[in-house]
Amino acid sequence: MINKLIDTKRLKEKIKHDYKRIFSTSKHFVLALIIGISVGFIAGLFGYLLQKVTTLRLSDPRLLYLLPFGAMLIVGMYQFILKTKDPGTNLVISAVHSGDRLPLRMAPLIFVSTIITHLVGGSAGREGAALQLGGSIGNAFGRLFKIEQKEDRNIMIMCGMSAAFSALFGTPIAAAVFSMEVISVGIMHYAALLPCAVASLIARAIASHFFGIASPYYDILKPPTFTVSSAIKASVLAMLCGLISILFCIILHQMNHIFQTLFKNAYLRAFAGGCIVLLMTMIVGNQTYNGTGTDMISQCMNGEIHSAAFALKIFFTAITLACGYKGGEIVPSFFIGAAFGSMFGNLLGFSPSLCSAVGMGALFCGVTNCPITSLLICFELFGFEGTPYFLLAVGFSYMVSGYYGLYSSQKIVYSKYKSNYIDKQAK
Repeated sequence: MINKLIDTKRLKEKIKHDYKRIFSTSKHFVLALIIGISVGFIAGLFGYLLQKVTTLRLSDPRLLYLLPFGAMLIVGMYQFILKTKDPGTNLVISAVHSGDRLPLRMAPLIFVSTIITHLVGGSAGREGAALQLGGSIGNAFGRLFKIEQKEDRNIMIMCGMSAAFSALFGTPIAAAVFSMEVISVGIMHYAALLPCAVASLIARAIASHFFGIASPYYDILKPPTFTVSSAIKASVLAMLCGLISILFCIILHQMNHIFQTLFKNAYLRAFAGGCIVLLMTMIVGNQTYNGTGTDMISQCMNGEIHSAAFALKIFFTAITLACGYKGGEIVPSFFIGAAFGSMFGNLLGFSPSLCSAVGMGALFCGVTNCPITSLLICFELFGFEGTPYFLLAVGFSYMVSGYYGLYSSQKIVYSKYKSNYIDKQAK
């Protein structure tokens, strides 16, 4: 009799546990649908406007003369509306770690300021806007539906990040994984896998269908056969890209410190930085290093890029962001990796096309500390033909880049070199 009562109690507890699990999964799925649709339309509109203002700037170079004033306008907007120091994407990552408040007003701010940045010719990407836009909207839906548990709210933030990344970049598989991987290096937030995948795929479909945001794809011209010799060359390139990723992160952080030291007044800092970017553009004589630079990747893969292009893009981007412009660093890192890879391939006479692809994957991995996402991005951008090269590129870059990264709020939970728990911030 007692055994039957115990078994009945266990059965009831199991049914109750299964019910909670199914309810939780269903709730996450429905919210992921809502976030995917909402972020898909907003990020799709954002991507469409970015294309339009970029086309306008390229057709009317006089807009570049607004570089000193665009930064001042953005600084004024943030001081008037946000009223606190803008931590950017770091706040989104920090919100997942510690439950910090993620204000919804970040979404319109980063939306408008990134449009201004690209209109006047600042050198920046769009993933900063994507992560902040998606994260703040996801968090807002979590509050709207009264999601009380921190872990569930975190999943909503990651859903929003994946949706916006997917809508703007056109890489839904990588986008679904990126938000789970970038938060904490060494562990994956697998509870968010299904919600992030759903939000990512829906947002990509909306951005593509309603706003014409195409998924990028680059053909690797005559990829060499994978041999010991070609593997060594690709590995050397990957290690060099790992070192360049460290250099890029250091220059970004130090340039910001230098500008704040030299120009205490934020408006003066914005004006001076805008003038420097304008002067650099005039010296170069074209807009190769303004905006995202994604249109130059095809030239890199054809081996038709200047040997100093990767270094110029580093400084254009560092100065742009240091003076107050908004955007992101990931898309410029694609340009930098592709340009360096192309130069490396030309010097060695070893497929500039493949080297550009390897450089992009390796540099992205180095600055984000996200090896799985990096590999998936390579597959989505270049196909599977270069798989062994991409695998080596990601592996070597991940190890060589150490604990540096674009986001100081990113936690290195486990060591890159041993199975040790270290729990330290990215440099």
